[in-house]
Amino acid sequence: MKKIINTPKAPSPVGPYNQSVMARNTLYLSGQIAIDQSTGEMVLDSIELETEQVMKNLSYVLAEAGMTFDNVVKCSVFVADMNNYGAINGVYAKYFDEATAPARELVEVANLPKFVNVEISAIAVK
Repeated sequence: MKKIINTPKAPSPVGPYNQSVMARNTLYLSGQIAIDQSTGEMVLDSIELETEQVMKNLSYVLAEAGMTFDNVVKCSVFVADMNNYGAINGVYAKYFDEATAPARELVEVANLPKFVNVEISAIAVK
C-alpha cells in the first residue's frame, strides 16, 4: 500500500508524479530543484543559494511526512557541472551529521529540468 505525500510548501509536480510516496515506512522523495514555491521564482543567484533552496524544498516534503533529514538514508545528486561539486557539497553538508550521513551519489548529467544546476532526490525511513 502506498500513500502519496505532497505539500504546498514545495514546488508542485509538473508531470505525472508526486513530491513523494510513502510505502510502508519508507518515503521516496522525487527530485527537487530550486523553485521557491512562495514566489514561484527560480533561485539561481549562486550555486550555494540554489542548493540551499533545493534542500529547503526537500525539508518541506520530509516535514509533511513527519520526518527530518535524520530519516534520510540515501540521496541522489544530479549536477550540470562537476566543477560545482565543492560548493554544492558545502551546503549539502550543513543538513547532515557526517557520522550518520546517508549514502549518496553525485553525478554530472547533460541537462536538468528548467536547465538548473542541481537536482536532489532522497529516500527516508521512519
